[in-house]
Amino acid sequence: MKSLKFIAIVMVVLLLIVACGKQAGPEGPKKVYYPDWWQMQDSPEYVQTFGMATKVSQTVSYDAAYANAMLQAAQYVESYVKGMVKNYEEEAGVVDPTVTALTSTVVKVVSNAKFANVMVTKQETIVDENNRFKTFVRVNIPKEAVNKNLVDKIKKEEALYNAFKSSQAFDELEKEVEKY
Repeated sequence: MKSLKFIAIVMVVLLLIVACGKQAGPEGPKKVYYPDWWQMQDSPEYVQTFGMATKVSQTVSYDAAYANAMLQAAQYVESYVKGMVKNYEEEAGVVDPTVTALTSTVVKVVSNAKFANVMVTKQETIVDENNRFKTFVRVNIPKEAVNKNLVDKIKKEEALYNAFKSSQAFDELEKEVEKY
């Protein structure tokens, strides 16, 4: 009988040790995967831009990653940015008031550029734990194409400014003529 009690106590203690031993501590942060070539500019003749996308289809994932890389390239040349931040706070109740707070931020970026001789020089697709395709793309754009876009934008701005100044001078001349 004593040995039966002893065996029961040992079993309970072992059960407690096994149950407590399986509890794992909190997991640390997980590192997000990027290819070793990601964000590396290794060619002096090209502007290299990068795009990434995760989609359920491999083809759509590649297309979206390419589009993101081209958007990044267009943003080098010219971007129009609009932004808005709204803060809202409301308190309702007398005895136990409830506070509702909302902050929203909206940013819109629009870019426009034309490039020639664009090449995808690196591409990697992986399948994540949810069976979705994650594609990384590196696009090379000749620096002269980027520089040409910048020069064209500057010339257009200069032409608009000169047109504005000449119309302003013409208006001043008309006012002087009307005085006489």
